[in-house]
Amino acid sequence: MTVMTEAPVRSGGVRALWAGNPQAVVQRGLIAARSSSWAVVLSGFFEPVFYLLSMGIGMGALIGTVQTSGGVEVSYAAFIAPALLATSAMNGAIYDSTWNVFFKLNYGKLYEGMLATSLGPLDVALGEILYALLRGLLYATGFMVIMQLLGLNLAWTAILAIPAVLLIAFGFASLGMAVTSYMKTFQQMDWINFVLLPMFLFSATLFPITAYPDWIQAIIMAFPLWHGVELVRGLTTGILTPEMWWHVLYFVVMIAVGLVFTTKRLRALFLD
Repeated sequence: MTVMTEAPVRSGGVRALWAGNPQAVVQRGLIAARSSSWAVVLSGFFEPVFYLLSMGIGMGALIGTVQTSGGVEVSYAAFIAPALLATSAMNGAIYDSTWNVFFKLNYGKLYEGMLATSLGPLDVALGEILYALLRGLLYATGFMVIMQLLGLNLAWTAILAIPAVLLIAFGFASLGMAVTSYMKTFQQMDWINFVLLPMFLFSATLFPITAYPDWIQAIIMAFPLWHGVELVRGLTTGILTPEMWWHVLYFVVMIAVGLVFTTKRLRALFLD
């Protein structure tokens, strides 16, 4: 005899969006990660390390010192290391919140199963984003250890770079998942790399922002990675300014926008 079970009935309001159990989504991701290729995961960590060794130390011997936006001269390696740290957190969060989410959304059909349980769209969104943060934290912690060994953390405030990069990863993961929820084909997903590469090259990661004309500087300052780079660079070099709170606010808004759009999109796709 077949026993038929019905999906849980959702009432309106907050209960329709939130069941208070995003950890179930995180736990599912960790279990699935056991069978994944760890070489792919580790590649995202070593990429910024290779940039640091080749450009920060190799080219840094030719460049010498560079002036930060705070007007302090630091070695070229100490200049690009925090930028690569922010980039590492971005890459880790973006990978999990875009390509992994795209597959689960369009091919694995996992979210349909999740939302057939008591989980709400906000549980799924937060769970996926928190899982993406774990990779961002892994990359950031490993890179911070390398920076410490190379003497590139110039102030005790560098320890605050860890929560800072988590904030950065949270922002990118939230917005990345929101954008991915609208993607339908692999060709559309290529636009993510098309955006990330120039943002990495022009967000004052490898060169001071003053190297660009004023009109280009205005565009760069709109990039989320630039705000992340400036925030982490200020912490690792000990150059703290009131403007750093604007960088924090930028990512808080980014997180809120990403969560709202992702939650509404998942609800529209599977519940309405």
